[in-house]
Amino acid sequence: MNDLNQQALDYHEFPRPGKISVESSKPCTTQYELSLAYTPGVAEPVRQIAKDPANAYRYTNKGNLVAVITDGTAILGLGNLGPLASKPVMEGKGILFKRFAGIDVFDIEVAAPSVASFIETVVNISPTFGGINLEDIAAPHCFEIEEALKARLDIPVFHDDQHGTAVVMCAGLLNALDVQGKKLDDIKLVCLGAGAAGLACMRLLIAMGGNKANMTLVDSKGVIHSGRSDLNTHKQEFAKVTDQRSLADAMHNADVFIGVSGPNLVNADMVKSMAAKPILFAMANPDPEISPADVHAARDDALMATGRSDYPNQVNNVLGFPYIFKGTFDARAKAITQPMMIAAARALAALAREPVPQEVLDAYKLDKLEFGRDYIIPKPFDHRLIERIPPAVAAAANATA
Repeated sequence: MNDLNQQALDYHEFPRPGKISVESSKPCTTQYELSLAYTPGVAEPVRQIAKDPANAYRYTNKGNLVAVITDGTAILGLGNLGPLASKPVMEGKGILFKRFAGIDVFDIEVAAPSVASFIETVVNISPTFGGINLEDIAAPHCFEIEEALKARLDIPVFHDDQHGTAVVMCAGLLNALDVQGKKLDDIKLVCLGAGAAGLACMRLLIAMGGNKANMTLVDSKGVIHSGRSDLNTHKQEFAKVTDQRSLADAMHNADVFIGVSGPNLVNADMVKSMAAKPILFAMANPDPEISPADVHAARDDALMATGRSDYPNQVNNVLGFPYIFKGTFDARAKAITQPMMIAAARALAALAREPVPQEVLDAYKLDKLEFGRDYIIPKPFDHRLIERIPPAVAAAANATA
């Protein structure tokens, strides 16, 4: 076991197991305060909520509480390891919600024997929460789960692996295109990975002005083309008439590569075959589809982003989901809509174009950081994110209410 792995285990075990806890938000140190917190005082907010369910937002933490919920079928890049093994990740998500947006979380790991039972479980516990964040649920059943919950619940439901990834990726890509002198509506784009994240990324790009006809999706069996008989309905949406069959075929003369798949699936020859000033978002974690070193060795005009914090241009979902939920809660919106996600992406992209404050430079031990090939997306510890993203999301929610 390497040092980092042992340090991670120690971090999770000591001085007490786990990463999150529940703390009281009100004083309870006297008999009088106890009488308010519980019996007999607690009876009155119960009565008020029974009269009008909206009062739950006045007298409980429902309006600032998210369920981070999973079945453990797609944990990070580790696969289907079950709900219990997913708990460290769900606790980690809780930390990020709290640290970056002040939102409270209960992590819930569900051992569901079927998709239907998972959906029923979430529906049955939903009165507790102001929002549902679905996490680490495998495709294609993640689509069925999300669609069913959105239809049945009156609180926002957000599958971060889909939409959080899409928002942050789109924000970075908007800026990357500007740096490389390309336009969203005429680029040739290849997406490797046709699961939850890949499909969501393409759908949001199309909604923002991307040309679907110029997009080629590739899965583990090759190019998603109209001649294949093994495509689910979600992949069929992107099947195209083409002679291309392999990733190498698709990469030829491509302007943009989006990777949401697995490690080391792209080689230097593929990069060399791309169009001038190519853009590569190799977002597989922890090991990208191709390393920045290999990309830059292949050509010097490429712009590169990954999902890792030790390289420039990290596509990190923490830039999205805490602030999207914060804006949604601020607007008391019942759903997170496509216009709200687009607003988040555009606000995030705009922030990267502004001068970087000294405290952000200090946090990352940098002397300089400015918009360009190595800085197309804000850093997670930029305090301005909470000032820019939630208001943009809330404004979009109110505009479409």
